[in-house]
Amino acid sequence: MKRNIMIALLCAALLTNAQQKLHLSVEQAVQTGLENSKALKSSQFKVVAAEAKTNEAGALGLPSLKLNAVYTRLSDLPSSTLTTPFGKFEISPSILNNYTMKATVQQALFTGNKISSAEDIADYSFEATKQDFSKDKADLIFNVKNAYWNLYRANEFRKVVDENVGQIKAHAVDAENMMKQGLLTNNDLLKVQVQLSDALVRQIDAKNNVTLSMLGLNNTLGLPLSTEIEITSQLESNLVSSIDISALVKKAIENRPEVLGMNARLKASESNLTIARSGWYPQIFLVGNYNYLRPNQRVFPSKDEFKGTWDVSISLSYDLWNWNTSGSQSTQAEAQLSQTEQALSQLKDGVSLEVTSTYLAVNQAKERSAVAKKGVEQSEENYRVTNERYKKGLNVNSDLLDSEVALLTAKLNYTQSLVDYELAAARLARSIGE
Repeated sequence: MKRNIMIALLCAALLTNAQQKLHLSVEQAVQTGLENSKALKSSQFKVVAAEAKTNEAGALGLPSLKLNAVYTRLSDLPSSTLTTPFGKFEISPSILNNYTMKATVQQALFTGNKISSAEDIADYSFEATKQDFSKDKADLIFNVKNAYWNLYRANEFRKVVDENVGQIKAHAVDAENMMKQGLLTNNDLLKVQVQLSDALVRQIDAKNNVTLSMLGLNNTLGLPLSTEIEITSQLESNLVSSIDISALVKKAIENRPEVLGMNARLKASESNLTIARSGWYPQIFLVGNYNYLRPNQRVFPSKDEFKGTWDVSISLSYDLWNWNTSGSQSTQAEAQLSQTEQALSQLKDGVSLEVTSTYLAVNQAKERSAVAKKGVEQSEENYRVTNERYKKGLNVNSDLLDSEVALLTAKLNYTQSLVDYELAAARLARSIGE
């Protein structure tokens, strides 16, 4: 029994030591996420399939070559003979084994632009799929940054809360000594102890938030959930200057993968309309055949031997009446084109709104950061002065409690404002297609 317990403890220790620990900057985290993302790999396969579709469509306008071979066994019939005063002559022998080998070359001459439009649709669809991949990649990059800075914020919050717990514990020790000396009432000590209990609860929550944030980052990066990640990047306190909003909106319209992809789909819809209208035109093909037959029916009299012959023809196919199928198809294509135009217009409006709102969020976060930084400086000075005066008996207990809460709140607000700015800047970069 003891041996089993020792083995279990040893295995647990080995598993703990085997826990992976990574030191990642935000750039390294983004690269890791791009390499491990299964969703991004799936999106990339769509690009490969779309590219193959363009190759398939490109072959429609090229000559096609087909080979057909058939063997046929016929029932036995008497040979056809011709009777003359000079005797009987066999004119059609009974050949029971028939062999057919036929090579056919076909080239489209005119299809009402159906083939060229099909090639265009494949090309535009390929371009739209590539833009979809770019969008998925941009979304993944933002999600990685979001998870990364959320973990950073959780770590910073925990540091601030741990510092606050240390301050209140020191305050509680001073309060107990002062109560023993008769300088503080028991109720004042209880206030400090109550605040310490609240701080310890916040400390537990802060530690749990770090764990949850790390799990979220590991999941986004495609890493084992047990991986321990140490944040190495730091938030920049030097915030960028304001940028012209109209220039950002214009850049977003020109660069956003969604807009570029929708533009490609609009062009594909236009080509689809051309295909639908091709039903109003005749379809003309050039066809060439080479027949290697045994027996060859073009050779008279028939002989049980292979003979080669060829033929060339031009075929024309035209629907004289199809119950207005071509008209219905054209109407459908026109409606789809109009829908795509409206979707593109709506998308541009949404992009403009997103860029504008994100730009305002960046400016708001920048202003809040400046104010929060000043608040931290003021709160630190207030706590320092209040703590010194409290130890000298010049400030009451409640003053120090208030200064501790104010300092905690100021530091949390400043960290939050920096993270908000970083995330808003990342969201703005994504919204303009960077």
